[in-house]
Amino acid sequence: MKSFENILPKLVIAPGFVLGFAFIYGFMIWNGILSVTNSRMLPNYSEFVGLEQYVRLWDMDRWYVALKNLGIFTVLYVGVSMLLGMVLAIFLDQKIRFEGVLRTVYLYPMALSFIVTGTAWKWILNPSLGLEKLMHDLGWASFSFDWLVQSDTAIYCIVIAGVWQSAGFAMALFLAGLRGIDDSIIKAAQIDGASLPRIYWRIILPILRPVVFSTILVLSHLSIKAFDLVMALTAGGPGYATDVPATFMFTMSFTRGQIGLGAASATMMLAMVAAIVVPYLYSELRSKPHER
Repeated sequence: MKSFENILPKLVIAPGFVLGFAFIYGFMIWNGILSVTNSRMLPNYSEFVGLEQYVRLWDMDRWYVALKNLGIFTVLYVGVSMLLGMVLAIFLDQKIRFEGVLRTVYLYPMALSFIVTGTAWKWILNPSLGLEKLMHDLGWASFSFDWLVQSDTAIYCIVIAGVWQSAGFAMALFLAGLRGIDDSIIKAAQIDGASLPRIYWRIILPILRPVVFSTILVLSHLSIKAFDLVMALTAGGPGYATDVPATFMFTMSFTRGQIGLGAASATMMLAMVAAIVVPYLYSELRSKPHER
């Protein structure tokens, strides 16, 4: 009876573990196989072409545009979200009135999906429907904000929408970290004559380093997968000016009928995610023995 009780949790967990392993790692392997075939509309396992799809991928100007946009979006999205999140967290950490209400307001956008966020900001930034039209109706006829329809500025509209949604998430992480710091540290620094900005810069931020690193990791991961936000806001346009690797993969696989090429781009996206996650896991595993 006791042995059955010991094995029961494993029996309960086993089906979910097996299915998760099959659907996650099994499809990763399947995608890798497709990327070395000449698959087009349907998978074609009889024509293996080696690394030809990867060579085609890195010869395409559209792929480089997607990588450039991903770089712009990731740097601005992660950087501005963290900066705003930190400022908001410090503001709320001052024990202000209506803190609960303000915290809910800041966090509310994170409850929305990227599809809803993209659609809402598409209306707001559309020159004929949103902010520009409102300013014109109010009498400010010279006001112009047509970033959404300009190929060189449309990517920044995606940044604006992404930051609006994720700054509250970064704020929640930083606020939790700030609330975990002993107030006596701050009081001792103030007694020594340190100003509040110096306390945050020289004492608080170093203590929050694990929170900062975790926030960068999560937001970077979200930026690489920002498919739904781009599709809802710009659909990769004008032209393919706001393409990112995720939309590139979708277009090649399901619109252009180039499954092999789309699988190659998906493999490269997997490599990008691994480049972020693996160093973090490695550092965590290395730190565990020292902690013990």
